[in-house]
Amino acid sequence: MTDCSKAELMKTLVCKTDPKRPSSKVMEAAAEKILGGKLVVFPTETVYGIGANAFDERACREIYRVKGRASDNPLIVHVYGIEDALKLGRFSREHANALSKIWPCPLTVIVNGRGKLPETVTAGLDSVAIRCPKGRVIRSIIKKAGVPIAAPSANISTKPSSTKGEHAIGYFRGKVSMIIDGGEADYGIESTILDLRSFRILRPGAFTQEQITKAFGRKPIIGRLAEGTASAKRVISPGTKYRHYAPSTPLFVYTGDRRAVCSILRPFGKSAAFIGSVESCRMFKGTGVRCISLGTSKSVRIRVHSLFDKLIELDSLRVRFAVIEQFNGKGLGYAAMNRIRKASSHKGFSDSDGLKRLIDNI
Repeated sequence: MTDCSKAELMKTLVCKTDPKRPSSKVMEAAAEKILGGKLVVFPTETVYGIGANAFDERACREIYRVKGRASDNPLIVHVYGIEDALKLGRFSREHANALSKIWPCPLTVIVNGRGKLPETVTAGLDSVAIRCPKGRVIRSIIKKAGVPIAAPSANISTKPSSTKGEHAIGYFRGKVSMIIDGGEADYGIESTILDLRSFRILRPGAFTQEQITKAFGRKPIIGRLAEGTASAKRVISPGTKYRHYAPSTPLFVYTGDRRAVCSILRPFGKSAAFIGSVESCRMFKGTGVRCISLGTSKSVRIRVHSLFDKLIELDSLRVRFAVIEQFNGKGLGYAAMNRIRKASSHKGFSDSDGLKRLIDNI
């Protein structure tokens, strides 16, 4: 399905397309925009991205302006395949062989650059972040445009990433040349970022630690950056220094016994919101607390997929504060906790006294 409309005052072409069978006309129009130095918002398999020709310094600088992104926060460069990646970065034969077998997939790698990209893209670093996406929309645009596309997530800086077309339209209509609405992104969480130079995960994401170990034959190093419990003093890669994913509503992480959270929040009634599994939400019936369900506790993927969507929904409730329960386990759950810790500015509690101290500082 293809449906394009353009509001004269907004000056943004908005097109709907089936992400599994993208319209050739829409893809060609997007490629023309990219080659013409314009910004295009599109779905990927992870989240929505806001992209420009990676070789066009002026267009890439516009990404920073539109997002309100710090100039020292580099952009991820999206390529069609390993051959294109080799032109932009320096890979060992071992790493190139491994990537050729698993790309396209939601894995971004950090390697030393070849100096072919504008400093705007790399933020002046000697490294470059490269990913070969799996989403058919972005792959089609890259192929038709014939250039790599620099694209961070489609959100205003610090806000939750867009996982639906409506999110992207809400953020960027009137600010970019074209928005492609492809419905919901498959994963709902960004790509994993792996620094191949140190073989360290800088940001966990849709490609799990276990998948990395299997693909490369060795376990990646995991540190506080990946956990989301620390931020880099200087930028190492996209998303390692600044606050991310945060709703406007103050958000706190509950780290105590799941069965006790209801009694802790009950006194706050409609001024509070709880975000958690559908099973946890059932405990709040009749309490007045606004409950936002992420989905069943039996499926981490379902809950991760809805996380950013629900963080965006939270701000429409106009509550004083919100509490989100922890994700347990490895893989996608580990990646979700990275986002939750950053979205909450590392503010958590396990009992009534801890919550009171947090609320007193709102």
